[in-house]
Amino acid sequence: MKTIIKHSALLALLFTGTATAAEPASCQSIRFAEVGWADIAATTGIAAVITEGLGYKPSKTLASVPIAFAGVGNKSIDVFLGYWMPTMDEMIEPFLQRGTVKVLEKANLEGAKYTLAVPAYTYDAGLKSFQDLARFKDALNSKIYAIEPGNDGNRAVEDMIKRNLFDTKGFSLVESSEAGMLVQVQRAVKKQEPIVFLGWEPHPMNTQFDIRYLDGGDETLFGADFGAAKIWTVIPPDYESRCPNIGKFLNNLQFTVGVESELMEKILEKENPNTTAANWLRSHPDWLERWLDGVTAFDGSDGLAAVKQHLGL
Repeated sequence: MKTIIKHSALLALLFTGTATAAEPASCQSIRFAEVGWADIAATTGIAAVITEGLGYKPSKTLASVPIAFAGVGNKSIDVFLGYWMPTMDEMIEPFLQRGTVKVLEKANLEGAKYTLAVPAYTYDAGLKSFQDLARFKDALNSKIYAIEPGNDGNRAVEDMIKRNLFDTKGFSLVESSEAGMLVQVQRAVKKQEPIVFLGWEPHPMNTQFDIRYLDGGDETLFGADFGAAKIWTVIPPDYESRCPNIGKFLNNLQFTVGVESELMEKILEKENPNTTAANWLRSHPDWLERWLDGVTAFDGSDGLAAVKQHLGL
């Protein structure tokens, strides 16, 4: 009888251990793609800090959007949190057709916006839609300011000019970086000069400057409804089956425009994104409960407790 009890206890212990077992060692390293934008730096910073607290080893690879998709496709990158829909649809389509990437079912951000924008004084002067661009060509010095080369927004503007949509032939696209573009906006606003540029939300530019988004960009890749967008998480197709715990976390990881804008302010002030994320999480610990629902630490222990300990909460 004692032998049977011992065997039963042993089986129960083994079963319990299996139920909370750690993921395979291959899952411990999580490679995130970064594209040099403050919003993706913010969300990736949050993911990195939380997964580190769970006992994983997150790393970031700086890459252009096409390289990020290619990296997920060849499994040199595990997670890309920055698929903006619809502006990146054309970029990701070949990978979706080949079945080398997977988009999670729930967007990690809804209510985003991405299209051309102008200061409020330029809008009030009559530049309110894409249809008005040609009329303001001289006042704008035939320039549309954008961010880094290869970006999907830049490509949409280039396509618009090339196809002479809205009679924009003769305009030139000024490419630099997010920071470089915003410096140009700041200079123009200071002098109250007309300027048109790539604008998006979430971003502190929406509170730093009084801006308006142009209507009527449906014929470009910006999509309808004033450039309304959603942002999605992209992973290799088999990632959730290989690393189900992190798969669960990524499915839980959803933000709001307000949260991302708040995080981005510090990042744009040159604060390290992981530092920004950790400080924000210490001030908003309630978000951890929704993001870590059903998620364990890498070793199978309580995930929420592990992250709180990591953050000193």
